[in-house]
Amino acid sequence: MPSSTSPDQGDDLETCILRFSDLDLKDTSLINPSSSLKAELDGSMKKKYSFAKKKAFALFVKTKEVPTKRSFECKEKLWKCCQQLFRDQTSIHRHVATQHADEVYHQTASILKQLAVTLSTSKSLLSAVEKNPLKECLPHSHEVSAWLPDITCFNPDELISGQGSEEGEVLLYYCYRDLEDPHWICAWQTALCQHLHLTGKIRIATEGINGTVGGSKLATRLYVEVMLSFPLFKDDLSKDDFKTSKGGAHCFPELRVGVFEEIVPMGISPNKISYKKPGVHLSPGEFHKEVAKFLSQANQEQSDTILLDCRNFYESKIGRFQGCLAPDIRKFSYFPSYVDKNLELFREKRVLMYCTGGIRCERGSAYLKAKGVCKEVFQLKGGIHKYLEEFPDGFYKGKLFVFDERYALSYNSDVVSECSYCGARWDQYKLCSTPQCRQLILTCPACQGQGFTACCVTCQNKGSRKASGPTQDSFKEECECTARRPRIPMELSQHVQQPVSPEPGPDAAEDGPRLV
Repeated sequence: MPSSTSPDQGDDLETCILRFSDLDLKDTSLINPSSSLKAELDGSMKKKYSFAKKKAFALFVKTKEVPTKRSFECKEKLWKCCQQLFRDQTSIHRHVATQHADEVYHQTASILKQLAVTLSTSKSLLSAVEKNPLKECLPHSHEVSAWLPDITCFNPDELISGQGSEEGEVLLYYCYRDLEDPHWICAWQTALCQHLHLTGKIRIATEGINGTVGGSKLATRLYVEVMLSFPLFKDDLSKDDFKTSKGGAHCFPELRVGVFEEIVPMGISPNKISYKKPGVHLSPGEFHKEVAKFLSQANQEQSDTILLDCRNFYESKIGRFQGCLAPDIRKFSYFPSYVDKNLELFREKRVLMYCTGGIRCERGSAYLKAKGVCKEVFQLKGGIHKYLEEFPDGFYKGKLFVFDERYALSYNSDVVSECSYCGARWDQYKLCSTPQCRQLILTCPACQGQGFTACCVTCQNKGSRKASGPTQDSFKEECECTARRPRIPMELSQHVQQPVSPEPGPDAAEDGPRLV
């Protein structure tokens, strides 16, 4: 087992990559290794600090490696980081050392913690292995390369999205399942995606895996086959769990794989709210019947049923189920606070929950059930994705927001949103034209032609000052959009609350895993 090897054995940096992979890099308040980090370690672990730091650095560099066509024939390597391409190891090492020291420190701390856990539990794990050799340890008996598909029989161009006759594809999936060594899974997933020329985002935690990847149809087919045959997932995943849509590797700027506490960021530890206690799963057909029954009632506000959209407001803005309650929240991590603030709204109600692919409902329904106020809590199995496959002209109107560079998928011709400037029917998002702002804006071609390309007046003015002002980096991200929207809205009634102000951007990709 790679994870059982002690750092005192002096194994090389490449071997380390089989055990640890890139982690949650979003926390900017990282530990300073020369002070608090070392202070928190016991004597034995302090000796391993230098080892862990080298491993963390090598790992970070490894995750920035990108495959090339020529890599099938020679050992040429390229690295991509911060929108830059590096062609030699010295330059990428220099870049990481100068620009990503915080991330390396954070990863060093994570590796040290993992080593501490490994050392303290090695005996108990060994006992578990002897009792049940088919459990988690099984894939660890081989190196990562042993769990990669054989692609020698394919033309390299067939695996690259956009090459050959086949159109590319995007996969969306998740699997809740206890994982004892998410770092090994992370290393394997990184290697697997690079092997198949897939880009995208994958979140891994002790509670499971959440991924969205894009590539050629051959690459995505091989990826699904590997996932369905892998010992840890084959009993929990089925082919139907993978939602597909037209796209490819171009839908994502890069590949990002990381280890996190949660596979969807609700902001509550899985130890407190577990995926093992969700609501009742309804198939798309069953959910369709429930929604039809709900919409047939003369007075929906007096109904004992709430049709609840668990997504963010900029998602429900461009597409939603008829008669739904769409919370005006910016991130899924606000959902628990939203429930707490509006708890009386759900008292003695039957709740029908839905989200993009189903993953947010798993934890969201568990949280709502834990409050003990609802009659029943149901959730749409497979999410809107699966519903629209069966009912493209059903009760869901508008587009389906996705967390990649496509922004939305269209299954019907309905347009339910409008231009933020003139009010014309419009549902195609663009990023605010001010470079420092990452908000999304609905602005129709006519308004764009008049120069209305920012999300609000503040950003429009910042954009016009850019040429005469100081440097672009000196601007602060100040936006009216966020300032005038309550962080956690209070629902005055069960009436559907639709967002009306311009749209902050997708900084918290939940169904498509959030990695920063």
